[in-house]
Amino acid sequence: MTEKLKFEMHEHTALITIDNPAANTWDADNLQALETLIGELNANKDCYSLVITGAGSKFFSAGADLNLFADGDPDHADKIAQHFHAAFTALTHFNGVSVAAINGYAMGGGLECAMSCDIRIAEAQAVMALPEATVGLLPAGLGTQHLPWLVGEGWAKRMILCGERVNAETAERIGLVEEVVETGKSLDRAMALAAQTAKQSPTSVTACKQLIMSARHQTMPESFTDERAAFVKLFSTSDQKEGVNAFLEKRPPHWSNA
Repeated sequence: MTEKLKFEMHEHTALITIDNPAANTWDADNLQALETLIGELNANKDCYSLVITGAGSKFFSAGADLNLFADGDPDHADKIAQHFHAAFTALTHFNGVSVAAINGYAMGGGLECAMSCDIRIAEAQAVMALPEATVGLLPAGLGTQHLPWLVGEGWAKRMILCGERVNAETAERIGLVEEVVETGKSLDRAMALAAQTAKQSPTSVTACKQLIMSARHQTMPESFTDERAAFVKLFSTSDQKEGVNAFLEKRPPHWSNA
């Protein structure tokens, strides 16, 4: 780990804080740390969800530290792009539910981080953008792929090709975030939402998340088949037996994530 990325567990929820002053930027250190941490959380049977937010009250994350690209070295740029790709791919495929608490500016790689989560909660003052083309770059942390999936091609082009920034109200209207809360409340709301997953079977959540996301790369008939197979596969898990019997016995279930 690195001091630029803080981590703590709250019952079944991992809280990750981007803490790289002054704007919570991403670099090789905290990107590699995020990738490693997601791997560890996936292996932790007691971790059902994660919340990621930014330290302080102004920035969720301003994205990449542009000093990384000042030398114009393509080989170095490729290495940094690989770090962004690996970290945000890991976050996208986290086994549980991921929630971004957007507590301020989410720019470039900051917004790409938030878009790699399942759910986004934004504070009313938050501003979001993918401004990479204004400095001769492009969103290389999955941004050109995640944004049109969330908001449609038109708004993705406005934000990426025209450099348009959106406020929290617009972000909610176009589907970039799922909820807007008042200033200072995003973390509480995100943690409360993440905590709801403790009521769900973690094995069911993982299977459902994979099926929902499969719509991005395969046909619906293919997914129908996968859905049925995943349903049957759950009957080999302890959580399936526990969930059904707990319901029939009118008691809370005790998940084992197995």
